[in-house]
Amino acid sequence: MLIKIIYLIVALALSNTLCFSQENEYIPEKNPLVLQKLKQWQNIKFGLLMHWGPYSQWSIVESWSICPEDYPWCRRTKGSKPNDYFTYKKEYENLPKTFNPYKFNPDKWAKAAKYAGMKYVIFTTKHHDGFSMFDSKYTDYKISNPQYPFSSNPLANISKEIFNAFRKQDFWVGAYFSKPDWHSPHYWDPKFPPKDRNVNYNPKLYPDKWEKFVKFTHNQIIELLTDYGKIDILWLDGGWVSKNSIEQIAKWTEEKIKKDGYMKHNMVNQDIRIDELAQKARKIRPDLLIVDRAVKGVHQNYLTPENRVPKKALSYPWESCIISGGGWSHTKNAKYMDAKKAIHLLVDIVVKGGNLLLNIAPTDLGEFQEGAYNLLKEYGDWMKINSESIYNTKVLAPYKENNICMTQNISGDTYFFTYLSKEDEETIPKQINIKSINLTKNSKLTLLGYDMPLEWKLKKEGFVVSIPQEIRENLPCKYAWVIKLKK
Repeated sequence: MLIKIIYLIVALALSNTLCFSQENEYIPEKNPLVLQKLKQWQNIKFGLLMHWGPYSQWSIVESWSICPEDYPWCRRTKGSKPNDYFTYKKEYENLPKTFNPYKFNPDKWAKAAKYAGMKYVIFTTKHHDGFSMFDSKYTDYKISNPQYPFSSNPLANISKEIFNAFRKQDFWVGAYFSKPDWHSPHYWDPKFPPKDRNVNYNPKLYPDKWEKFVKFTHNQIIELLTDYGKIDILWLDGGWVSKNSIEQIAKWTEEKIKKDGYMKHNMVNQDIRIDELAQKARKIRPDLLIVDRAVKGVHQNYLTPENRVPKKALSYPWESCIISGGGWSHTKNAKYMDAKKAIHLLVDIVVKGGNLLLNIAPTDLGEFQEGAYNLLKEYGDWMKINSESIYNTKVLAPYKENNICMTQNISGDTYFFTYLSKEDEETIPKQINIKSINLTKNSKLTLLGYDMPLEWKLKKEGFVVSIPQEIRENLPCKYAWVIKLKK
């Protein structure tokens, strides 16, 4: 039990709270419209996540450098006085005055993502620093503020432009929204210095102030759901802003103090009234998926392990959020994932029943880097041949046999066996042995990209399929090849 407590405390201290919850942390939704939507989401498999804001100018991790917590990945290195917290924070908050992404072209992004085979997009409408990348009526700290240079651009309402561009390409649209807001005087009261990521006062002692923050948060979210077209997913970040497990938090705090003599985080009840918010949101979008990340409860419709893939298939809805290159936010000269690794990653996630949400960070000028476009093209070239083994599929036990990954279509009458190329392997082997699946005499096997049937033989365990030389010399794609079994 003590190990579990320590683990949970460490998890709370992670950079983004994009942490992975265990299976017993998932509470299923009961709303039939939401459940239907969730099943549809599980079938589209592949999405795009974008972290973008004025912080992109400094090529630093989003928001976190203004948090007083001290971690190697978010230490202050920019500005005139990076060692002076208050000077740094002021200069950081002035970044919108120079943020002018005049090369912003969301249509180009959407077309590249569609070619890659992506089906949904999650965009950071507001990160923890509180800067709204949309024309909110409830704050002046927003991209459309007339004092900021990009406000005169016809595409100034960035979130709306992104959502519209991706909808034109038949994408589902998701709004990332940070529950904590480090710019709001009702979250970080200027009368008190912030101590950590949490609200810097006790909401129980200042209930009127906290109520203003709750209303501000609800207003901005309802604004997004009302004025920005159909929103399919409300992706809430900042899991420490919650009412859940307050008694547990107190217990963790007590245990931590007993062990180490101190407690790094000031964990307090930050009840954002998520039940009320969900009810209001679904009056507007009845089938809205709500992802209250890292908060145990019915409003975490699916779970979101960050930069990791579970070792086995999971029984609940989930997506892995993965950085494609650099960091979550723009990194100059970022090195992107090589195509082989990227395609194997997608396959590995899908065969375990998950979705891949791949992060690409636009530059300060509003572009994708060349490496991002190259990666999206590699995905698209592969998906053009093999998407049948990705979309509308479900887990096929045992889901993986060595480097062979297995899925089946929703109706269960077609199996897919994806052979992941080994290191320095540029073609598929002459023969592939699969021990864990048995065939019937009438089974028909083909390689996706070719219509000709493949020869196969039953073995004592499973079967072996032969790949003709003419196919091996003229493969339909690179990195991974899919054998289709029609039962």
